[in-house]
Amino acid sequence: MFLIFVLILIAIITVGKEKLVIYTYDSLLPLANKAFKAFEEEENIEIELHAIGDAGSTLSRIISQKGELEVDVVIGIDNILAQRAFEEELFMGYLPRNAEKITDTSLIFDPFWRLIPYDYGAIALIYDPENLGDISVNSFDDLTEKKFNRSIIIQDPRTSSTGLAFLVWTYLLHENDFVSFWENFYNSILTITLGWGDAFEKFEAQEAPMMVSYATDKAYSIYNYNEAKYEVLIPGGNGYVQIEGAGIIKWSERKEKAKKFIEFMLSDEFQKHIPLTQWMFPVTDVELPEVFDYAVKPDEILKAPINLNIENLINEWEKAIY
Repeated sequence: MFLIFVLILIAIITVGKEKLVIYTYDSLLPLANKAFKAFEEEENIEIELHAIGDAGSTLSRIISQKGELEVDVVIGIDNILAQRAFEEELFMGYLPRNAEKITDTSLIFDPFWRLIPYDYGAIALIYDPENLGDISVNSFDDLTEKKFNRSIIIQDPRTSSTGLAFLVWTYLLHENDFVSFWENFYNSILTITLGWGDAFEKFEAQEAPMMVSYATDKAYSIYNYNEAKYEVLIPGGNGYVQIEGAGIIKWSERKEKAKKFIEFMLSDEFQKHIPLTQWMFPVTDVELPEVFDYAVKPDEILKAPINLNIENLINEWEKAIY
C-alpha cells in the first residue's frame, strides 16, 4: 500500500510540473548536464531537451516543421545561420532584463534581440604536432601544397555551423578567388563530416592529422590530457569569430518561462560552465579557468558583411567540391 502511495505521489508531482522544450545541437549536452538542473529546480520545471546533430541540422528540422513542432527555445544558432532563421521569421524579439551582463556589445549580432548571444570563439585549424611536426603555414594557400594532401577533416557547411563559419572565413580571405581556392584546397581534404562532433571523433582516432575546429582546443588538450596533443593554427593571424545565440520560438506556448530561461543563460550559474564544457568564451565577466591562457587569439578579427549571400556562397562551394 505504501509503495502504491509513493508511486501516485511521484506521478502527481511529475504531472504538476510545467515543461520547457528546447532544441539544440548534440555537443551542447555536456553544458546542459551541468547547468540545466539549477533552472529546473529554481522554476519547478522540467526541461525536455532535443539534441539533433549540428546547429545547421537543428535549424533545418525546425524550419521543416515550422509552426507545428513543439518547441520553446532554440540554442546554438550562430551569427551566420541567423540570416536563414530571420528569413523564416522563427524567433520573437526579447530583450533580457539582464542583457547588460553581456560585456562586449559587438557580440550582439541582432539589434532586435531575436537571438541572444551566450558564447563565442574563433574558428581555427587544429593539428597533431607528433604527426605533422613543426609546420610553416602563413596563409590558407600554404594548405593546398602537396604535403597536406588528404590530411584535413572539415565539416559540411550545409549541415554544420562550424563548417559554415569556416566557409565564411575562407571567403573573407579569398573573396576574389574563392572558387579557385576551394578547387585547390579540395585535394587536402580527407573527408567532409556532417558536424563538428563527427569530425572530432575522427581526428581523435587519428584518421587525419588536422581538422577545422576552435582556437581554444589547445586549452582543451592540456586540461584533458595534461599535454598539448593539439596545436592551433590561424593562418596569417586573421581569424573569424563564431557567436552562438539562443532565441524564443514565435509559436511557443510557454513564452514567459522561455524568457526566464534566456535570462538564466546570461546568469553566472550558466555562464560559468561554458568554458570547460563548450570550450568557448562566455559573454559575461565570469572568471575564466587558468587553462584558457592557452587559448589562441587571432591578431585580427574579420567580420562578414551583413548582406553576405550565404546560399550563393554554398552553391559556389558545391561547384568547386563536387
